[in-house]
Amino acid sequence: MSKQVLLTGGAGFIGHHILEHLLRVTDWSITVLDRLDTSGTQGRIAEVLKEHPQEEQRVRLVWHDLKAPVNSLVAAELGQPQYILHLAAGSHVDRSISNPMEFVMDNVVGTCNLLDYARTLSTLERFLYFSTDEVFGPAPEGVRYMEWARYHSGNPYAASKAGAEELCLAFQNTYKMPIFITHTMNVIGIRQHPEKFVPLVIRKVLLGEEIPIHANKECTQAGKRHYISTSDVAEAVMFLLKHAEVGDKYNLVGERELDNLQLAQTIAGCVGKPLFFKMIDFHSSRPGHDLRYALNGDKMAIMGWKPAKAIDERLAEIVEWSLAHPFWLGL
Repeated sequence: MSKQVLLTGGAGFIGHHILEHLLRVTDWSITVLDRLDTSGTQGRIAEVLKEHPQEEQRVRLVWHDLKAPVNSLVAAELGQPQYILHLAAGSHVDRSISNPMEFVMDNVVGTCNLLDYARTLSTLERFLYFSTDEVFGPAPEGVRYMEWARYHSGNPYAASKAGAEELCLAFQNTYKMPIFITHTMNVIGIRQHPEKFVPLVIRKVLLGEEIPIHANKECTQAGKRHYISTSDVAEAVMFLLKHAEVGDKYNLVGERELDNLQLAQTIAGCVGKPLFFKMIDFHSSRPGHDLRYALNGDKMAIMGWKPAKAIDERLAEIVEWSLAHPFWLGL
């Protein structure tokens, strides 16, 4: 039987990739809830629908800012979904440092307003809250955080996501809602905002410009991440809609750890131009930014999911697409 899905933040970077994946592998009806601000753009949805014109009738876009409750008029537009995928969030560390209350409103209050609406639904089968590795704070070398590790937020953005996680668990415990949570590491893919690291590196390599590489205080070691592609994230979400346990948490982790210099070198190799870079001590002088994040992905692997392709292959795909679509590089 066909499902109805409510996808919040569906015009955002990760959200629109999940939208595209749902259109490609299901026959479900999808309602996208978005406020179309700095991170969400209708252009992403338009490009997805252009690639899937026969599926356009399956997608509805509802404008709403979740800082306000989901009133009866908005609820009527949203219908009676079986699945809610909650990706809408403020997610910019620098902005959270300069304006923490904005992130409390977007991520904590916004999540509570959505949960309040969701608990009225008799149809609800799954509610996914999409969280971040940053709730655990920096990871010392050799440490990979498990799903239920303690929070140690390094900035207001991370703290607001941790607060929203706790609200989800509270609603699951109090109202017996079918909620589960994911932690995702740095996500890369096509149509990412050009300020983000991967499109920024592609652009600067093309233009022959120097790229700052965030490093330790001695400028001998670049920051490290387990980068994961949007394609793998979308496939993991579909996997978890079938296999996740209510009230549990799941880490979505890339195929292997890369430092930012290795990532930039791989991108430059794909572009076919030299890499000009400078290691800079950013993390010790800038509050709220951590040199290394790391999650343990063993739980998902034991369940039967892992990234479908190596990170080098994913980067080559992103570079090839971006060179053919320079608009998304800001060129």
